[in-house]
Amino acid sequence: MPVAVVTDSTAYLPPELPRAHRLTVVPLTVVLNGAEGLEGVETTPADATRALGGRRVSVSTSRPAPEQFARTYRELFDAGADGIVSVHLSAELSGTVEAARLAAAGFDDRVAVVDSRSTGMGLGFPAVAAATAAERGGDLSGVRDAAVDAIARTSIWFYVDTLEFLRRGGRIGAAEALLGTALSVKPIMHMPDGAIVLKDKVRTASRGVARLVDLAVEAAGDADVDLAVHHLAAPQRAEALLEALRARLGDRLHDSYVSEAGAVVAAHAGPGLACVVVHRRPPASG
Repeated sequence: MPVAVVTDSTAYLPPELPRAHRLTVVPLTVVLNGAEGLEGVETTPADATRALGGRRVSVSTSRPAPEQFARTYRELFDAGADGIVSVHLSAELSGTVEAARLAAAGFDDRVAVVDSRSTGMGLGFPAVAAATAAERGGDLSGVRDAAVDAIARTSIWFYVDTLEFLRRGGRIGAAEALLGTALSVKPIMHMPDGAIVLKDKVRTASRGVARLVDLAVEAAGDADVDLAVHHLAAPQRAEALLEALRARLGDRLHDSYVSEAGAVVAAHAGPGLACVVVHRRPPASG
């Protein structure tokens, strides 16, 4: 059996990708007003949106336990895996990578853990790249390197209607949250080196979408690209974003995906999220 690839539920992979690439997805846990559930299994984006719309909101998230990763790794080895590459949510946002590394320590050097320094398909594209390398017969080192290379080729930006949810979750500071509320400024965020940082400010949601398009096209440069667009309770905004990107990128755009962000990101970003992830394809060999 080739090297197995594990990721977590914050990749927000369209359902066809785990099936096509034999990816194993370990869910994070979300607690909505006291009700605990596994993301994507017991808790949906709609559950989070309803909870966040309430007058009294209590939302928290937690990483998978190291034992959960250890159980997953053991099952994959028992099924015949030669090694495992485990690609996860940025360590700046979650202890998921740490939990995976604690579990990996129990399997000698047969599990390589990779910090994607991102989330959403900023995590998903590296996981898919690793799985593709595994399908082609890559060894543990080669599959890990494929994930690391894809991380360097992947960029993420997102628009939120307010920074308040990120502030509540401790993902940004109070000063940046104040910038987002002053004069109804709408923030554009990005994730250099895995942390959420204010990139730009716009006045309206429509300008936010337009700015995401400009940033994505700038990141694409002259490369052929794959794209992912995420949203939270804003499907029309996501479709408008993807259509604008298709028009700008033309035949340089290959694979494109639209998916709703799950409950973990919903808890910290809030309704209205629009996110674009650009994966620059490596130059064709030969």
